[in-house]
Amino acid sequence: MSDKADIRTGRLSDEKLASNFADMHPPLTKSEAIIDADRCYFCYDAPCITACPTGIDIPGFIQKIRSGNLRGSAHTILSANIMGGMCARVCPTEVLCEEACVRNTHEDRPVRIGMLQRYATEDVVVPGSKSRSSQNAPLFQRAPATGKKVAVVGGGPAGLSCAHRLAVLGHSATVFEPRDKLGGLNEYGIAAYKTPDDFAAREVEFILSIGGIEVRTNSAIGSNLSLAELRKDYDAVFLGFGLTGVNGLNIEGEQLEGVANAVDYIAMLRQAPKKSTLPVGRRVVVIGGGMTAIDIAVQSKALGAEQVTMVYRRGQENMNASGYEQEFAQIRGVNIRLWSQPRKLLVEGGRVRGVEFESTQTPGQTYVLEADMVFKAIGQKVLWDRLGDTAQILDLKNDRILVDDERRTSLRGVWAGGDCVFGGKDLTVSAVQDGKVAAISIDRFVRGQ
Repeated sequence: MSDKADIRTGRLSDEKLASNFADMHPPLTKSEAIIDADRCYFCYDAPCITACPTGIDIPGFIQKIRSGNLRGSAHTILSANIMGGMCARVCPTEVLCEEACVRNTHEDRPVRIGMLQRYATEDVVVPGSKSRSSQNAPLFQRAPATGKKVAVVGGGPAGLSCAHRLAVLGHSATVFEPRDKLGGLNEYGIAAYKTPDDFAAREVEFILSIGGIEVRTNSAIGSNLSLAELRKDYDAVFLGFGLTGVNGLNIEGEQLEGVANAVDYIAMLRQAPKKSTLPVGRRVVVIGGGMTAIDIAVQSKALGAEQVTMVYRRGQENMNASGYEQEFAQIRGVNIRLWSQPRKLLVEGGRVRGVEFESTQTPGQTYVLEADMVFKAIGQKVLWDRLGDTAQILDLKNDRILVDDERRTSLRGVWAGGDCVFGGKDLTVSAVQDGKVAAISIDRFVRGQ
């Protein structure tokens, strides 16, 4: 091993960093959008709709793009998925709607549904973001006020989706968020090159513009709130507090200097005013095989790390990250090693200097990767010990909240959705659907139906 760890800021110029973190997929031009929209077959019982967790009428919004009705196209999308703008950027369309596209059976590629969705929604969510003009009239109107109040715990995709739908239905929603900003994963946990230009915050602003949604930041169950109090003070409660804990490696030395949780570093990166101020190692090892692992690996390389290696315990087909994301990481210079699990963190001078891995196919066979920084990205969990007695009064399964098809929990008047519920897919689009379904169920409940 070299004499000392090499972790520092400013590995690349501001110009190079701007290039590395530029929009992953620049938006379509008008002519590109029309050409791609013309490729849609407008199928009856379109399989792409079934493949979309929020059930967006995909042929419908594409047809409106063809006819030049972009506002109508956006309304079709956002009526089903109020975060359709962000989902157009981060949703794994290659394994959802685009994988189901009938064009795949006739040609080598599907209709670019995600890109068309972004084209339709961008100027509505962020007015003036394109050269075409946007109309000023709100896309959604609130129903007459019902006088009913709903507490929404968590300001991520599930909570914001629930709050917006409740507001449209005429109810008042109060969103309780433990951090300074709303957005959850979209604001703190997604790679910066997927959502540049502060899009996550601007989408939140669009969602809140409906009215009827109060926001209370720095508010969390187990800190300055309790579920019992919320049930007493509100007509219904929605829980969408996500996964705030990180799974450990269960090996000695995880608290060493140089070992970090990927989600914490990504959050720091997303909030940094200048990326050149972020320290990054010359050699980085990422342990994990999901989207968080991909995002931290690619962004470490983008910050100037010379060598980034992602290590996963099983085969490539078992990784939670899609094949497209894996290929993208490799194109960006990330090495991916498979069938390996961490056995020991190597230490010099009180800080990590490498990781010893053991083959999961050939027990006893080991190898060492030198590292200045090691990122843990092996999944997240609910930190129930920070949520007061919530775990004791809710039915759980595999440490997540058990809900029915309407996202009702075991407690009367309490719903839940997003990553914190059992059976969730840990996707923004799935969380949005949870919030929407819960809001519709809450509406019936508070109306006594």
